[in-house]
Amino acid sequence: MQNSEKTHIFITGATGYIGGSVLYALLSHPRAESFQITVLTRSTEKVAPFNNVGVAAVVGSNQDLEKLTEHARGSDVVFACADADDLPAAKAILLGLKQRHDETDKVPILIHTSGTGVLADDAAGNYATDKIYSDLDIPMIESLPKTQPHREVDIEVVAADQKGYVRTYIVSPSTIYGIANTPLVKLGIQNPYSLQIPSLIKASIDRKQGGVVGKGLNLWPNVHIDDIATLYTTIFDAAMKGPDEAGHGREGFYFGANGEHRVGRISEMIAELLYEMKVGKSPEPTTFTEEELRKYFGGPYIGSNSRVRAERALLIGWKPVHSVDSLWASLKPETEAMVMEMQNI
Repeated sequence: MQNSEKTHIFITGATGYIGGSVLYALLSHPRAESFQITVLTRSTEKVAPFNNVGVAAVVGSNQDLEKLTEHARGSDVVFACADADDLPAAKAILLGLKQRHDETDKVPILIHTSGTGVLADDAAGNYATDKIYSDLDIPMIESLPKTQPHREVDIEVVAADQKGYVRTYIVSPSTIYGIANTPLVKLGIQNPYSLQIPSLIKASIDRKQGGVVGKGLNLWPNVHIDDIATLYTTIFDAAMKGPDEAGHGREGFYFGANGEHRVGRISEMIAELLYEMKVGKSPEPTTFTEEELRKYFGGPYIGSNSRVRAERALLIGWKPVHSVDSLWASLKPETEAMVMEMQNI
């Protein structure tokens, strides 16, 4: 197949937990031979391993705005899987996609990563909210203030779609769990660990005691890393079929969730595991102090509520296979990995 006939795909965050899993899902895609994939990586050492799996790699980061614009301009599809709050990077990507539209008259696709943290409240672990957001309820999503996490970038992305030069799809993962186990991890390209649960485990290891935010009553949705990867490819497949196959722009929010948990229960299980491993002093978690919350998490964010109904993706054929039981099962290997990592520092 000639290069000009291929679907040109650009991925940011490809060495990360989400981006690496999305990249592997694309490399495993039935139409992978028709893809020309380019990724951005900070590490010159990762260029050759990327090349070895058939991926072009450009050395750079989200701060290299001209590179983002240049490679978006050369792409039919961009997967933005890096920082969900980086407005300059989002604008640089959108500028490149606009240039592509202006030059080719084609409408490129942006699949942007946000997160259900956009719904976070200030519960600080002390209560569970009754407020549940559906990704089909556009007015409810649009009622969120710009000051919410990720919201400012989400608004910019939706506005670009409304201008007609790009079709945008916003993926909002919830608490992602599970250690990524793709070949890219084995090649040393991809970070295998999530952010939320490992940060809670690491904080608990550092203080030698499982910790909980407030009363641990707040609720969050969850999704397995393999299921979030298939959410991206499900949206990609629908988007490639045409503009009417899946909601985009204002109607292009896709919550990534297939279960819900009380965050305090994770704290309790981490405390039990650390106690069994003789790392924690007690099997009962103790409350993080305000100073600890600032030190480990930058504040009480991990004690917020975020409740969703992930309905839009199911309408276009997303079939997540992991339930909340997989979350509970993931905590032991995750905790063991974090203990080993921190003991080797």
